[in-house]
Amino acid sequence: MHPLLVAILLGLLQGILEWIPVSSEGGVALASTVLAGLDPDDATRLALFLHAGTAVAAVAYYRVEVRELLASLPALSRRPFADETADLSFLVVATLATGLTGLPAYLVLDAAVSELGGGLFLAFVGALLVVTGLLQRFAAALSLGERESPNLVDAVVVGGLQGLAILPGVSRSGTTVSALLLRGHEGESSLRLSFLLSIPAALAANALVLVDTGLPAVEPTGAVVALAVSAIVGYLTVDALVRLVRRVAFWLVCVLFGGLGVAGGLLVAL
Repeated sequence: MHPLLVAILLGLLQGILEWIPVSSEGGVALASTVLAGLDPDDATRLALFLHAGTAVAAVAYYRVEVRELLASLPALSRRPFADETADLSFLVVATLATGLTGLPAYLVLDAAVSELGGGLFLAFVGALLVVTGLLQRFAAALSLGERESPNLVDAVVVGGLQGLAILPGVSRSGTTVSALLLRGHEGESSLRLSFLLSIPAALAANALVLVDTGLPAVEPTGAVVALAVSAIVGYLTVDALVRLVRRVAFWLVCVLFGGLGVAGGLLVAL
């Protein structure tokens, strides 16, 4: 297959899989191994590298929110988690929690995940999303409550769980959205916070790849094309998901996506 076509396909996969409860890292790494003949290490580095494209997509889609976050930066140290600084405080603390838990989690749990298979972890995340959707359906009766702004507990819990997304087969978006929903945030707000949180996580992953090993072992032209495609497709996918949750009850979206995660995880496991 022509290298540019491979680059387009990999960018397409990253642009879609980053935002749904399927491991984008696992999917892109597998595809690059099959289509481009990369060894597993290079395939994983390329998968991490392509997260920069979807980070650009998130910045572009939430550009107004990003400007507001930057504008609230001076007030962060004076009034953390106040109304005007709640989102920025959440992103800062959650990003720190991700860094603090990600590496230890990988070192401690990688062997266990390897034994169980990343697919089973992905299926577990999908099942959690299904349960979360059903809980959302009956939230009023169960008195789960609603949260308008994230707090310190949200940031620590969600950031810590995002650290698990470095493990094979674990979906970053599925894990963080599920946690936010279970903490009482409504659907569109959960997507927004999860997608904004992907920006520093993706940039940190790219910095790690570049510092540790340099650019992935692919042609520069192919890397640029894959990044561009992942950014464009990622933007369109975010837009489609946000439009979907505005039209369809979010509990149903959770159940459908959770079913997708379970099916994808079992497929990988088998």
